[in-house]
Amino acid sequence: MKKAIIGLAAAAICTASALSLTACSDNKIYVNTNAQFAPFEYFDDNLEIKGVDVDIMNLVGEKMGKQVVFTHTDFDVIIDNVASGKLYDCGAAGITITDARKEKVDFSNPYFTSVQYAIFPASKEVTTYEDGDVTYVLWSELANKKVGVQRDTTGDIYVNLEIEGEDDYTGQLEGTGTVCISYDSAQLAVDAMGANQTDAVVVDKLPAEYIVSKNNGYVCYALYYPASADEEATADFPTEEQYAICVTKGNKALLDAINEVLAELGEEGINALVAKHLGLDSGE
Repeated sequence: MKKAIIGLAAAAICTASALSLTACSDNKIYVNTNAQFAPFEYFDDNLEIKGVDVDIMNLVGEKMGKQVVFTHTDFDVIIDNVASGKLYDCGAAGITITDARKEKVDFSNPYFTSVQYAIFPASKEVTTYEDGDVTYVLWSELANKKVGVQRDTTGDIYVNLEIEGEDDYTGQLEGTGTVCISYDSAQLAVDAMGANQTDAVVVDKLPAEYIVSKNNGYVCYALYYPASADEEATADFPTEEQYAICVTKGNKALLDAINEVLAELGEEGINALVAKHLGLDSGE
């Protein structure tokens, strides 16, 4: 119910300018997000949207002298919502830059690099390997399994393309009997694993680690590709991806302000925000 109320409120505010190039002109920045991707965005105990992206956009609001309004929706509609420019000025939701998405929206400079992780029940036997301080599994560990993903995320994209063996993907899961099942959030996919409806969940590193920290009985490992069919994995992460904030095409003022804030934060500032929302900083 709260999600519906939030969405209707944003729609009502913007009705008068729904046909304009950008969402609204009432000295506010309207941000579309999906608050099920901690630590980048999540609902706190008071059902307020918090997270790394929220802090970034609030700093943008301060820089521009505007109030920032966040609205939670399903992740798979954010790009199209921002592209239309009717209700939202930008999208901040741990969004990975892809060529297909760049055709619809403008992206800020990247601010965080992630990789795909696989979550398994701790009780299940999984073959793992070590690369320095990283514990990983090969994609073949997902063969003949029901794999849960958050709908339209890169985890969803990667798993399906590895099953289909299309484009530049190596078809690690092609013909193995692996099935990809989409959910509204990675947490729901993990809940389904608890009900024996999925065998594993693929999601970005920090959300995977966050979910494992909040749910007993699960473990997560990095996903690696083998160097060849007969070799163990290399130290590379072919699933590496970069997060950025998207804006309606042509909204240069907002894009410039976002990039300025990201530059001012730098890698150290972003990492501090991540630690803060993971509860790892000394101030928590």
